[in-house]
Amino acid sequence: MAIIEIRNLSKTYEYYKKQLGLWASVRGLFRREKLYKEAVKEINFTIDEGELVGFLGPNGAGKTTTLKMLSGILYPTSGEAKVLGHIPWKREPKYQKQFALVMGQKNQLWWDLPAMESFILNKEIYEVSDADFKKNLDELVELLDIKDILDVQVRKLSLGQRMKCELVAALLHKPKVLFLDEPTIGLDVVAQKNIRDFIKQYNQKNKTTIILTSHYMEDVKELCKRVIIIEEGKIGYDGDLVSLIEKYAPYKVLKITFEGEGVKEEDVSNFGEVHQFTPHSITLRVPREKAKNVARDILSSNLPVDDILIDEVDISDVVRKIFSNNQIKK
Repeated sequence: MAIIEIRNLSKTYEYYKKQLGLWASVRGLFRREKLYKEAVKEINFTIDEGELVGFLGPNGAGKTTTLKMLSGILYPTSGEAKVLGHIPWKREPKYQKQFALVMGQKNQLWWDLPAMESFILNKEIYEVSDADFKKNLDELVELLDIKDILDVQVRKLSLGQRMKCELVAALLHKPKVLFLDEPTIGLDVVAQKNIRDFIKQYNQKNKTTIILTSHYMEDVKELCKRVIIIEEGKIGYDGDLVSLIEKYAPYKVLKITFEGEGVKEEDVSNFGEVHQFTPHSITLRVPREKAKNVARDILSSNLPVDDILIDEVDISDVVRKIFSNNQIKK
């Protein structure tokens, strides 16, 4: 069953060209040049109940604009969208009680109050009963392990703790659809893993339909079987993540640092494609299936290796490949 349906959805922003200088600014009071920016260009996709879909692309690609239209924050320029059978920008209370939007760079919690105060406020806004509020809160607090920080001022919490509380605030009313916009941005690797584990567990347990935007390949790899990639407002890929990686990122990245006087480029070029080089650090691209063997060979060589890291390809590199050579789906 399709929970989210988008047909030819577009959003164009209007703005005015700002001329430099005082007199140009004065003239601009009477005559201004209007410019247009197409943020989203006739995109189409559907998402079924319980799916956890990665919505990916570089900065400015149109991800957040799309989520804001699906949340009813923005009106589209043209096209159609339905979420749970509702048109989002009509802002019907019945729909607003069935979705949640969490933005990693925006706070919904009251900064100077304990998180619990914001939870109680959300309870009243969404008209959650006392029994459901207690049940949902206890479940979320246990899953996220935040019982000891509920009465601490939000401003005194770490970024990871605040994001956990943001998720609790968004999920207290048991939304059927959840929009997550960069939920792990700025978090350390431990906090990122905790948030990922929670999202995965919550999705599996409650069958909540989730759209996730992220620049971290690890988030996408751990959570999403399906990904939709957008750049410059257009959909470039919609399909299985495994197929995407095999087709557009058939290699992994080895980041190696060296001790002492370092190494020469010819000392390491036979291990893989040299992407970046300095005498004390190097980035190699090697076939995905050979990454572990290459790392082992480097460690067993006579090179003065200090540290070695096997990493995934940056998602922006994958996006650039997809959108090169006219591969954008019309």
